[in-house]
Amino acid sequence: MSAPAPSPLAIVDAEPLPRQDEVLTDAALAFVAELHRRFTPRRDELLARRGERRAEIARTSTLDFLPETEAIRVDDTWKVAPAPAALDDRRVEITGPTDRKMTINALNSGAKVWLADFEDASAPTWENVITGQLNLIDAYTRNIDFTDPKSGKSYALKPAEELATVVTRPRGWHLNERHLQLDGTPVPGALVDFGLYFFHNAQRLIDLGKGPYFYLPKTESHLEARLWNDIFVFAQDYVGIPQGTVRATVLIETITAAYEMEEILYELRDHASGLNAGRWDYLFSIVKNFRDGGSKFVLPDRNLVTMTAPFMRAYTELLVRTCHKRGAHAIGGMAAFIPSRRDAEVNKVAFEKVKADKDREANDGFDGSWVAHPDLVPIAMESFDAVLGAKPNQKDRLREDVSVAAGDLIAIDTLDAKPSYNGLRNAVAVGIRYIEAWLRGMGAVAIFNLMEDAATAEISRSQIWQWINADVVFENGEHATADLARKVAAEELDAIRAELGDETFESGKWQQAHDLLLTVSLDQDYADFLTLPAYEQLRG
Repeated sequence: MSAPAPSPLAIVDAEPLPRQDEVLTDAALAFVAELHRRFTPRRDELLARRGERRAEIARTSTLDFLPETEAIRVDDTWKVAPAPAALDDRRVEITGPTDRKMTINALNSGAKVWLADFEDASAPTWENVITGQLNLIDAYTRNIDFTDPKSGKSYALKPAEELATVVTRPRGWHLNERHLQLDGTPVPGALVDFGLYFFHNAQRLIDLGKGPYFYLPKTESHLEARLWNDIFVFAQDYVGIPQGTVRATVLIETITAAYEMEEILYELRDHASGLNAGRWDYLFSIVKNFRDGGSKFVLPDRNLVTMTAPFMRAYTELLVRTCHKRGAHAIGGMAAFIPSRRDAEVNKVAFEKVKADKDREANDGFDGSWVAHPDLVPIAMESFDAVLGAKPNQKDRLREDVSVAAGDLIAIDTLDAKPSYNGLRNAVAVGIRYIEAWLRGMGAVAIFNLMEDAATAEISRSQIWQWINADVVFENGEHATADLARKVAAEELDAIRAELGDETFESGKWQQAHDLLLTVSLDQDYADFLTLPAYEQLRG
C-alpha cells in the first residue's frame, strides 16, 4: 500500500508541539481536508441562516414550532436507533477539558460518562487542541500515567471496566481553527476536533467495545443536525466502519433548537442517542435572540433563574417528553459547584442544593445528569439510583401528561424576580475573572466555588448588555448604564489587584480581560459570540 499523499492543509502560525506528528498525520489531515471541502460551504450557509432567523425574531418578538415539519412531529412511528450498551446507562456524567490530569480523573470518577470537552470548557489554543487529542489517544491505549509537577502526586487509570464512557464535544459551528487552513481559508474548529478524534479513535473504540460518541453544541436548527448526520455518514464510509456506529447527543442550549427537538432527533435518528438541557447557554440564547424585545424578555440575575422557573420547566419537561417519545435519552443540566477544602458549611449548603436539583431531575424522568466535580458524582448517583434502581434508564416514562405551548418556552415574564445591583456586580466580576483565565488558555475555571466555562461569560456579558439597553432600574435606585458598568468594572479590577498583589496582577491578563468584557457588554453592535473577538486575542 502506498503512503498517503501529503495533506493540502497548511499549519499556520503555530510552534511545533511535542508529539504533534502523532495527531497531524498525512492521512488524518487528508481526512480533515476532505471534510472541509465537502461540508464547510453548507456550514457557511447555515451560519448565514442563523442571522436571517435572528432578524425575524427581532421583527416579531416570537417563536413557534415549525409548520413545515409538522408531519415529523405527529408521526408516532419513528424512533431513534437503540442505544449501544456503552451508552445505555448514563445516570451521571462528568464534564471537563481534555488536559492530562482531568482526563485521568474524569475517567476514574465513577461517573458513567465523561464529556471530554473541546468546546466551552477549553480555550482553543493550538496546544490545547493538539494535546487534548493526544491525551484521549493515550487514554485509550493506557499510556497516560501522570505526575503533577507541583504536588508530586501521581495519577493512573483504574481497570477498564471501571472507566467512564467518553463522549467528546467538538467546538460549535461558529468557531474556526486559524492554525489549519486550506488555500488560506481556516477549517471550522468543529471539523478539526471531530475529524482528528474520529480518524484516530473510531476503530480503536470499537475494539474496546465502545464507539465514537459525540456531544453536539450550539445547534440552532434541525438543518444543522442534518449537516452533522451527513458528516457522520461520510466519515463512517471513509474509514470503513458500519453505519450507525457514531452516536450523537445534541445539547438543546439555544432557544430556537427548543422548538425543533423532534426534528433534530429525526435528522440524526440513525445516530442519535439523546438530548441534553444546557442551562447557561440556553439563557444566553434567549437574551441574544430577544435582546430588543422589551421589558418582558429581561432576565433577572442568573442565579435567580432556577430550573423551576415556569419557562425553564416548560423547556425541560418538553425535552424529557420528546426524548422518551422517540426512544432517546434525556440528560439533565449541570451541577457546577466546586467543593471547598476550607469551608464545610459552604459544602453542606451546596450539596443540599445539588441533591435537590438531581432529585427533581430524576423524578421528572431524566435518564441522567451532569456534574462538574468528582465529589458530586456520588450525590447525583444517589438521586438517580433511588429512581432507576437496577434499570439503566427510564425511557419507558413517556411523560404524556406534559403539554407545552409555543408561548410557554418564552414566557420570561412569568418569573417573579428582577435584576439587582449585586447581580450586575457579580456578572462583571465573574466575566472579568473568567475571560482572564480563558486568554491564558484555561477554559474551565473555579470562580466563587462554581466551575465556570464560556457559557458563564456569555450570560454575564449578555445580561449586562440587556439590562443597559432595557434601561433597568435596580433596587437601590441606580439605572443600568454603560457608565455604571464601567465604574463597577474598575472597582472589580482594583479589588482583584488588591487580592493578588501588583506583581501577580501584572503577570496576568486582567486589564485585557476587563477591556474585552466591556467591549462585548457595551457595544451596540452585539457580538454573536464572545469567543469570536476573544479568539482574535488568544495566543498560542
